[in-house]
Amino acid sequence: MEPLTRIPKERIAVLIGKGGATRKMIEDSAGVKLHIDSETGEVSASWPEDADPVHRIKLPDIIRAIGRGLAPSRAVRLISDDTFLRMYDIRQWVGRRGNHTRRMRSRLIGRDGKIRTLIESFTGTEIAIHGSTVVVIGDEAGLMMACTAIEGLLDGAEHSTVIRGLEKDGRRRRIEDRSLGSYQIRESEADDQSGFEDLVPGLSDARNRRNRRFKNAQVDLEDQSQIDDMVDLEDDESVTYSEE
Repeated sequence: MEPLTRIPKERIAVLIGKGGATRKMIEDSAGVKLHIDSETGEVSASWPEDADPVHRIKLPDIIRAIGRGLAPSRAVRLISDDTFLRMYDIRQWVGRRGNHTRRMRSRLIGRDGKIRTLIESFTGTEIAIHGSTVVVIGDEAGLMMACTAIEGLLDGAEHSTVIRGLEKDGRRRRIEDRSLGSYQIRESEADDQSGFEDLVPGLSDARNRRNRRFKNAQVDLEDQSQIDDMVDLEDDESVTYSEE
């Protein structure tokens, strides 16, 4: 039996689910048997000998996320290799006075949940705010963007400033994605061209001559040997003269 973590008592029923459905979903996803102490909230696991080591690392995060307010159907995303968890304790910013925690929680959620929803939509993350805890899950890039926004709000930044920052980061991310896609397409086109050259007689030789001319044009004018190489003709090249 491997101890995992402890969750608040009010979240035990959520972890178990109706008729044990949530517990079974987690067990099937991670290949594990969960043991939940309904008195203390302690959660342990029994693993098979061939258990996936990544699942063993990820499972405590899934339990913690559910215990801190994230819906089980969302928390189970953490079983994926490219999904990660980040947690914040609001009290580290505002102290332990309940009214300050509630005020900061309201800032993070926004009216009708608008701010939290905007952060989630810009970053592709899932956010839960429960008591004094903020839970964020997402891929590496999205998590970094969301955490920057959350930390900005916790530090007192205006909502408008945080949203503009998210928009800027989102635009940069889209440009990077397009650049990567364009690079991959060019690589694919290069592979296609190598096959196309075999079908068109003389195309490969013409391309080589063009590449030679381009290469020869990039010379160091202080290097006489490079200049001599540039003016020398290849075997398949010639110069003709005519008068107008």
